[in-house]
Amino acid sequence: MEKRFIKIGLISISDRASSGEYLDKGLPELKNWLKQSLMEPFNIEEIIIPDEIKVIKNTLIELSDKKKCDLILTTGGTGPSERDVTPEATLIVADKVMPGFGEQMRQISLNFVPTAILSRQVAVIRNSSLIVNLPGQPKAIVQTLEGLKDNEGNTIVPGIFAAIPYCLDLIGAPYIDTKKEIVNSFRPKKK
Repeated sequence: MEKRFIKIGLISISDRASSGEYLDKGLPELKNWLKQSLMEPFNIEEIIIPDEIKVIKNTLIELSDKKKCDLILTTGGTGPSERDVTPEATLIVADKVMPGFGEQMRQISLNFVPTAILSRQVAVIRNSSLIVNLPGQPKAIVQTLEGLKDNEGNTIVPGIFAAIPYCLDLIGAPYIDTKKEIVNSFRPKKK
């Protein structure tokens, strides 16, 4: 049987980037981070879409159910403005809500900007896909994935990606691990 590598769906949610008004910076940053951080090969499906609840919902369903992405990461659309509907669309498609991811992202981001409290990122499981809403700003994406580090690069507050490989194990995705100097993924010790 041929080994299956993890499939990661990346969605940038932005009216202006999807219309070509400006160049999306979130997806390139996210792809670069994944290439630097993951130890195993992976496949990517990526798309830029507008802040439309029906489009977001249908894209999440497509990537989860039809394209069989094990992990789906969204960027953008998580603020309090009227057009920010990513969390609502994500919750519509959810089988299970994973509130710890959003809580941890806000905890990390509050160390950098007081407006992080306005962030509404959520994470859910749909079938056998983990879906995580990330911030839209490239710098904030990396901060929430890696966590809060001191001047020597030691982790003070773990980033959310520390928990993602084990979560993926639990929902039946292919095994992945991370380079410990970037983010130290956690798995319970086997007895």
